Amino acid sequence: MTEAIQKSLRESPMARWSAMFFVSMSMFGAYYFNYAMAAEKTVLASTIGWNSTDIGVYTSAYAIFNVYFLMLIFSGIILDKLGVKLTGLGSTVVMLIGTGINYWAISTIPYSAHITIPILGSFPTQVFWSAFGFAIFGVGCEATGITLSKAIVKWFKGKEMALAMGLQMSLARIGTMFALVISIPLARHFTYKAPVALSFVLMFIGVISFIVFVVMDKKLDASEKDLEMPEEEPFRIKDIVKIISIKAFWYIAILCVLFYGAIFPFMFYANDFLINKYNVSPNWAGTITGMLPLGTIFLTPLFGYIYDRKGKGATIMIIGAVMLLFVHSFLAVPFLNYWLFAAVMIFVLGTAFSLVPAAMWASVPKFIPENQLGTAYAVIFWIQNIGLWLIPLLLGIVLTKTNPVVAPNKALIKSAITESYQKTLAAKGVTIPEKTLRIAIEKTNGDVIDSIVQSTSYVASVQKDLNLTNVKDQMVSQNVASAGNLALSSDPKIAIKQLQKSFKDATFNVVKQEKLNIRYNYESDILMFVLLGFLSVIVAFLLKAEDKKKGYGLELPNIASAAEAVKEAEMEAK
Repeated sequence: MTEAIQKSLRESPMARWSAMFFVSMSMFGAYYFNYAMAAEKTVLASTIGWNSTDIGVYTSAYAIFNVYFLMLIFSGIILDKLGVKLTGLGSTVVMLIGTGINYWAISTIPYSAHITIPILGSFPTQVFWSAFGFAIFGVGCEATGITLSKAIVKWFKGKEMALAMGLQMSLARIGTMFALVISIPLARHFTYKAPVALSFVLMFIGVISFIVFVVMDKKLDASEKDLEMPEEEPFRIKDIVKIISIKAFWYIAILCVLFYGAIFPFMFYANDFLINKYNVSPNWAGTITGMLPLGTIFLTPLFGYIYDRKGKGATIMIIGAVMLLFVHSFLAVPFLNYWLFAAVMIFVLGTAFSLVPAAMWASVPKFIPENQLGTAYAVIFWIQNIGLWLIPLLLGIVLTKTNPVVAPNKALIKSAITESYQKTLAAKGVTIPEKTLRIAIEKTNGDVIDSIVQSTSYVASVQKDLNLTNVKDQMVSQNVASAGNLALSSDPKIAIKQLQKSFKDATFNVVKQEKLNIRYNYESDILMFVLLGFLSVIVAFLLKAEDKKKGYGLELPNIASAAEAVKEAEMEAK
């Protein structure tokens, strides 16, 4: 047995950590794309008219095929049958295809076009196809996620498994941080399509990275081909029944859907939440939100390292759940609206986000056999996807219902600005390329809304008391009047900048004077997160009690001591 250990490629630290790096990089682009579109919610709203319900439909689409067509369950069975190489390579290609469909949709289909779906009704064709691409991406992303978990168990079993899983998540979450921080600046500097274009490039790099891992994994299999490795029983469909009969499995699964349900959907809306409640600049909102995954990049491996060597996995999950409840409860307090407070809370949330995953995924192999791990992870991810489908959808609907006039008012501003450009350019006999004009309208509209939300605090007028036609006419007339004194440059680029500044100031004054409501109130949505945090704490305590009752070893270290290793070797020899 000693000889076998010496010859196995997994015994080489360089080999197993290199394998971990390449398999993790296949998810870097996935985590970026997962948040790229939602992170630029304010840009999508001001440029092409997406409202909160559109964002809710889009973000919830990620889980549709996984939930309703059981694609995750099938992915887990395929993984246990075919192994990590074929499953992972196929799933990374599926992610690439889904991203491509999404980019095609937002690049070629106008938002004004609508499609009617039986039962679901009518909604923008662009949103439908973007959501369809995101749903395809979701199938590949979740399949890749369970493949990565099993791949790390394969390479790190009996070694630094929790640390490896923590580092894998850290590398992937750099992509999340990247999306939250740069999506809005990237969209504003170029166009709203830029973050998705970058996603496609990163996804292609991910496919190449997984191909490198496949080569390494083949070498691992070859290194163990002639060794006396423990023979595992093949996976059977009836093993699913065994998996779901374990109470600890259900506690992990429910904790997963509650905990991640209070984190991932929050990140979808976090930038817009900070902008609207804390008056944060859109460019800085992403930086603050980016602190959440930034904390996990360093802390998840640390807590994984602690779990590997000191144990206390169930306790770690309890602490993380309590911190989750703490943060959302304070974010829900109306008068705590200073941006620095929000930044501290988000960093604390990042710490909670490090604690639970660091222990959760490395705990599953303690009560599930390795040949059933792919399916076990798949069922957990499937249950999680129910939450990732339902929660963002509910958040978007609730946000729209509790703020019914915000999206129409933003559309009114854009309409007035568009008309102002058209009248002014026609009056001055200036011709601007259509694309340049469209980008200018988007930037002007975004600047007006951003300026109001950042710098002005007023009690919004009751919508029914406003004559919206007159409000729009005021915007157009003041914009045209302010531009009338301008000597527009013959250079289209300079002329556009002149009009942008003029229209921004004039429109801002009208919106402020009429006290038009363009600020979202997230109070109801945050209370939903508080409830999820509360339930997470209860389930985490139930999991610890079950571990104490059944002795799964969730509180024990993952790396056995030297004495335990010798004892285990002697038992295997007998």
